[in-house]
Amino acid sequence: MLTTLLGGRAFAEKTGSGPTQVVALHGWARNRADWAPVLDDTDALALDLPGHGATPEPESAWGSAEYADWVIEILSTLDRPVLAGHSFGGRVAVQVAAKRPDLVRGLVLTGVPLLRRQPAGGGSKPALGYRVVRALHRRGLVSDDRMEALRRKHGSTDYAAARGVMRDVLVRLVNEDYREQLTTLSTSGVPVAMVWGEHDTAAPVPMAREAVDLLGDVATLAVVPGSAHLLDAALVAELKQAVAVLATDEAARSEEDR
Repeated sequence: MLTTLLGGRAFAEKTGSGPTQVVALHGWARNRADWAPVLDDTDALALDLPGHGATPEPESAWGSAEYADWVIEILSTLDRPVLAGHSFGGRVAVQVAAKRPDLVRGLVLTGVPLLRRQPAGGGSKPALGYRVVRALHRRGLVSDDRMEALRRKHGSTDYAAARGVMRDVLVRLVNEDYREQLTTLSTSGVPVAMVWGEHDTAAPVPMAREAVDLLGDVATLAVVPGSAHLLDAALVAELKQAVAVLATDEAARSEEDR
């Protein structure tokens, strides 16, 4: 069931009939539907993040911190759900939990580019030819159409497909690194279940292992053989289990406290 939140500033798919136990955040250029197989028998909200699905795009170029503030508005109305994030959604989830660990009972992350990777060869600048044309464009000596064609040639598929403010959002996101947030989470007491595809190239397993080292004892990592970046059947099965474990553990602790 499509649900409107934040006075029309957010849309989500609501599953189940009870209080929300899980909030899920999708990847870049995806939408709430990606989480449907994981949440089909769960009291949950799968959000459309701003600029995706039914939710309007932000008015300015947000980074993950601004997306996190938007999610925090929603979580503040709920009773400490498990927060799950895939790829871009996982970036946001980490920011949320680092800022407001009191609002989440645990994190489930999959395929999240948590640590910024240096380009092959250690360089960080675009090719010389691209930089020359870009400089000429800034001076009005190269047309917008030619510059856009060059951006499409040299940029990623996601960059080429993005438009307007969402392209600026993407540029901000790909330049972010979450070492500071992971270190904060390591002392927060928030459990982090990481479920990774063996062949994920957007967020490779060695990156996930490095993130686990930063998170320390609060984190677990399950590597799913044969899976890659998108949520295939094997990843879905592992994610369902991870979500259930975190939700069940919290319920058991709550019962012990009574």
